[in-house]
Amino acid sequence: IEDEANDLKIFHDVEPEDLVKYGLIPEFVGRLPVVATLNSLDEAALVAILREPKNALTKQYHKLFEMEDVELEFRDDALSEVARLAMERKTGARGLRTILENVLLDTMYDLPTMENVAKVVVDASVVTGETEPYVIYESNQDTRVAAGGGAEQ
Repeated sequence: IEDEANDLKIFHDVEPEDLVKYGLIPEFVGRLPVVATLNSLDEAALVAILREPKNALTKQYHKLFEMEDVELEFRDDALSEVARLAMERKTGARGLRTILENVLLDTMYDLPTMENVAKVVVDASVVTGETEPYVIYESNQDTRVAAGGGAEQ
């Protein structure tokens, strides 16, 4: 682990001359006004990306569900699982939208035809595909969305 930390530190000290020594042609290196290194995103950073920005993905999906007068809730374990999947797939922050889209697509498609839905809850088991999202109806019934658009009780 110490060797990995030292390797990362070396990258932070890279100068344009180092890039030329590595084999890049000076004309190309001269067109790079700034040489910057970036650290990999960890799970906590990916969860923050899902939650915190003004236009965070979770906020975008909240708005989409609000258009159907339905509240959307992401449990903490769901967001951690989305981040873990993105890290496992090595897609980083760019993969977050794809994962969320795959998790919510069927529910978003079925929602307009479902009646009296008050809330949809997503937990880790939904993200892993083990279960469907919880659909909570105005009559306080708690069910899972069934494949095919109906609901199981």
